[in-house]
Amino acid sequence: MNSPPERSPVPVERDGLVVQCRMGFSDIDLMRRGLRAVRDSGLPTVGTITLDSFTRTNQHARARSALAEGRTLNGYPIVAHGARRTRELLADVAGPGFGIQMRHGSARPFEIFEVMLDAGITVTEGGPVSYCLPYSRVPLDVATEEWERSCALLGAYQGHVETFGGCLLGQLCPPDLLVAISVLEALFFQHNGIRDVSLSYAQQVHFGQDLEALLALRELASSYLAADVGWHVVVYTYMGVYPASRRGALGLLAESARLAAAAGCERVIVKTVAEATRIPTIEENVAALRHAHDAALAQRDRPPAPAGTGIEERARALIDTVLGLADTVGGALVRAFRGGVLDVPYCLHPDNANVARSGIDERGRLIWADPGAMPISHLVPRARAQRVTSAELLRMLAHVRRRFDTDAPATAEGV
Repeated sequence: MNSPPERSPVPVERDGLVVQCRMGFSDIDLMRRGLRAVRDSGLPTVGTITLDSFTRTNQHARARSALAEGRTLNGYPIVAHGARRTRELLADVAGPGFGIQMRHGSARPFEIFEVMLDAGITVTEGGPVSYCLPYSRVPLDVATEEWERSCALLGAYQGHVETFGGCLLGQLCPPDLLVAISVLEALFFQHNGIRDVSLSYAQQVHFGQDLEALLALRELASSYLAADVGWHVVVYTYMGVYPASRRGALGLLAESARLAAAAGCERVIVKTVAEATRIPTIEENVAALRHAHDAALAQRDRPPAPAGTGIEERARALIDTVLGLADTVGGALVRAFRGGVLDVPYCLHPDNANVARSGIDERGRLIWADPGAMPISHLVPRARAQRVTSAELLRMLAHVRRRFDTDAPATAEGV
């Protein structure tokens, strides 16, 4: 491997909102054109190489076969292409002012990290929980052990990791749990040698509630992370069922950018008008970056802090309880899910209790219908303690699409 760099390219500018897409292509020439288009957009941005499904699940032989047969994959197969070809790709596009982040989705990323680092990429994302529960059937303790090894390796290269814990399943996960797991994954990275992190939060169903959650996330990061750990906050445009209309897709994207700006966040990960139907083109990705950038600039005045609904208090209760379960953060996370102390609603992974249930109330906010065994029962109003039917679940999953495709609001609701 190459020698560790003196400093990894952290994907953020401290004086403004960075806009970033999820672009990933299996063809190297297309990947090169995409990165160049993003770099040359004139926007404050970061280059992204998003990996394919075979690579995410460690099926590298299948990725190599697909490349040999000329088949298109849904992302960049970094292990199949190898470090040398990836270094050549980066030599054509990366440089001062334009860092590259690799986004992968793997519960067992060690081999991916080896090739990534050998290629010169030291910025990535994920986490032992957030890249295990939603995306795999890998046992949580196995994923956690591999993420510990992977972070130790990345830490030697002074790398940066972005938590994916604020995006669990993308939808119907109340903000207090998203915030808690994002902080816990950041603490996991810190415990395993990473000194520069970003904490994520995915836009949910209500602007005011999301704003409260982001302010809570920033406060908790300040409280729990060590003073020598650099950090910033990233907002993801809605990760659930996306609006099908162009007007609705652009409205939702703009709201996520305004949310990030209103909360003082440093970076926003965008989606495109094609999100509901297919992989977006290079041009659609760049257009989404520009739309988000313009929407964030329009949010010049921060709205007043929303009335508190207890998000920070419940997130802190979850974090403190989990940290008390074991001497290591990784061990604590495994025990927390084993005992239902952390429980992701509607998540079918074998290591998730799947007892907790959430819902959308009459104000359009995500709430707990039943917190299960999580240590927040005394902090959760019981007004909606009822069984969530399959029909109601489907209705809730389509809530955001329906609202934006029907109304496509020009301004944020519920501030």
